[in-house]
Order: sequence, then C-alpha cells, then structure tokens
Amino acid sequence: MKLLTIETRQYLSYYISRYRQVEALGVDLYVLNGEGTPDFWPAERYRLAGSKHVDDLVAEARAWHEQEQFDGVITFSESAVVAVAAVADALGLPGIGVEAARCSRNKYLMRQAYERAGAPVPGYRFVPELDDALAAAEEFGYPVILKPTMGAGSNFVFKVDDASELAERFEQASKGIQEMFWVVSEADGIDLGPQGLMVESFLDGREYLIEAVAWDGELFLGSVVDRITAEGGTFDDDVHGAPTSLGPDDLAEVHAAVAAAARGQGLRRSVMHAEVRFHEGRPYLLEIAARVGGGGLDEIARLTAAHDPIKAVRDIAVGRRPDVRHYQPTGTHLTAMCLISDAGVVEHVEVPPEVSESDKVFLLKITARPGDVIKRPPDGNTILGFLGTTGTSQDDALATMNRLAERIVVRFAQ
Repeated sequence: MKLLTIETRQYLSYYISRYRQVEALGVDLYVLNGEGTPDFWPAERYRLAGSKHVDDLVAEARAWHEQEQFDGVITFSESAVVAVAAVADALGLPGIGVEAARCSRNKYLMRQAYERAGAPVPGYRFVPELDDALAAAEEFGYPVILKPTMGAGSNFVFKVDDASELAERFEQASKGIQEMFWVVSEADGIDLGPQGLMVESFLDGREYLIEAVAWDGELFLGSVVDRITAEGGTFDDDVHGAPTSLGPDDLAEVHAAVAAAARGQGLRRSVMHAEVRFHEGRPYLLEIAARVGGGGLDEIARLTAAHDPIKAVRDIAVGRRPDVRHYQPTGTHLTAMCLISDAGVVEHVEVPPEVSESDKVFLLKITARPGDVIKRPPDGNTILGFLGTTGTSQDDALATMNRLAERIVVRFAQ
C-alpha cells in the first residue's frame, strides 16, 4: 500500500513520529511538503513543492501519482486538511471533499453546519470589529469566549470576564492571528471562509476529547478522554485523564451530538477528533477536526479503549471500512499533559533517566529543539512537548506525572 501525506508548510519534525507509525502498519509512505526543509524524509519518498499554493500542490501530487500510483492521501496537520481534500479530489482518490474540509477547518462555517444539522452549539457571532464583539458579549452575558475562526492548539483563545478585558484581548488576538502558524500555513488559492475572530457564549461544564470514526452513516466513539485542567483565562495548559468519568447516559448524549455534528459537517467517511463541553448537564460541540487528535491522544486511545486512530487513517484513506468499535474502556488508568515552560528561545531541554526510563511513562515527546521560540499567552501557545503516565488510578497517575514533569529542565538562550 502506498500513501501520500501532505504538509502545506512543514511543522518542524512534529509529525515524523506519526509517519513512522503509519510505516509500521505496512505502508510505503511518501511525503509532499509545500514549504519545508530538503532532508525531511528519505529522498526517494520525499518531494518539496516550494510553494503552498493549492494548484502547485495538486500539480506536484498529480505528477508523482502518475509515477507511483498512490492508494490514498492523508494528513495529520490541521492546516493541510483542506489542501489534502483538494488533492484527493484531483487524483480521484478517497477523501472527504473540499466543502466538508472547509467546514471542518473554519469554526464559523462549522458552527453554521452544526446549527443546520440540529447539533447543540454555544451561542456564537463572527465579530469583524471590536464593537461587534462587545455587542455579542452583551447579548450572551459575560464571561464569553474569544477565538479565531482559523486556528489550532488554543492559540489566541481567551475567556473574557468584562468589556475592558475583551477590548484588550481583541487587540491581542487580532494581531496574533496575522502571523499564527496554523493560519499562515493554510494553502493559498483556495477559499477558506471568513477569516477573523468569533465570540461564543461560555459553557460552564467539563470538556471531553474524542477520537471518533464516521463510516457510511455510523458514528463510533473510539476513545473518550477527560480534560482535567484547572482552567483560567487561557486554554493552553492541557491535562487529560482516561478512562472517562462519563456514565452511560452522558455517553449516549455525546454520541448523538457528535453524530449530528458529523452529518452537518458532511463527514461521511472520516477519522475525527471531536471536542465536547457540557453546560447545564448537556453536551455541546466545540469542534470536530477531520484528523486524529494531536499529542499522545492516539496512544491514549490504544491503551485505554483499544482503539487505534492511526490504523483508521490508513484504512479510510484507501476506502476500506476500519476495524472500530463503540467506546469500551480497557481499565487502564492514565494522565497526560502538555509540557509548559516560560517564554524564550530554547537552548537545551534536559530529560533525566528518572523520567525517560520510568516504566510508568507511556508518552514522552520533546518537540522543542534548540533555537525554537517558545511563545506564551497572550503572544501564542508553544509547548515543549508531551508527557503521559499510567497508574493504579487517575489520581495516582496524575501525581506521578506531576512529579516527573518537575524533573524536566529547559534552559533558555540569553
């Protein structure tokens, strides 16, 4: 099996580990980057287009396809979802289609699709100007959420408590999204929908992250993970726990909500990363991304629910029904976190053997490299990497994870 994976703009070496997982499943993986570095992947299976314009990506992919005859096109990059849909259409390979991809990427179009499908969503307004944002906040009542229509990783997502804070955050976010990686990395030459900021009504309950699969009218919640972060004004310090604390009745409601939203988005055959938040006892959709979740969510799914999102990516890419079941926890308890540091230019990250060799650690990925710039809110949301641990209970795993995280040291250049 030959698969082509695409990054419109290479995101450091972040997805290399995912690419190796795909290879381990018996796939010959070819990599096409629009913009990137020349030695990113073995030369015989790597091409650099030198442009992230969709026409150039399609042309390069089509020429390569004539030589190699790919069986499917995939991506793990949020900013390549729309481009990959366009490439799959052009090559006559399985895909979700450009319109579904656009609704899976632009959160304003996403909200509209959910409403049409009857899926529960928070109140929302597209706010081109500060006055629009202030009016929406008055309508919904503070606190409200300010977020980009195009974004990822909770960059420039703020909880806002009053009008003066909204004015401050609106200015910061308006400037920040102009150079945010996930915005400037989108393919050129393709309509992505309205660009800017949204104000949403605040949801007061807990948040849950789901790795799901849609296949011909069926919706499978493969993995469900609790977000156990102590929240403040930003949503950057993600800490997750599994198995989920949701009971059968709540899971049934979540399933119905995600299924309706997936239909609204036009996701007929797709892997999905869904985020749901409860409000007054009812689940509301935050988003469904047409890709698998980042960080270690794939490994969490395998360990705690016997669901393999990467296998699902491989199978759906070639038009084959994946081997997937409805959520069924395995009984493994774990927690995982984004490694957060101060802002600065990374000189060195030291991970002692106590951490790297621990039999309690199932996830350890340092994504920051020397010279990388770490940005923290309100300027951005860059992390050092990911750490996850197992335990006899969620509390036990969390205590172990926090203790080991304190042993990781980052030094910044002067």
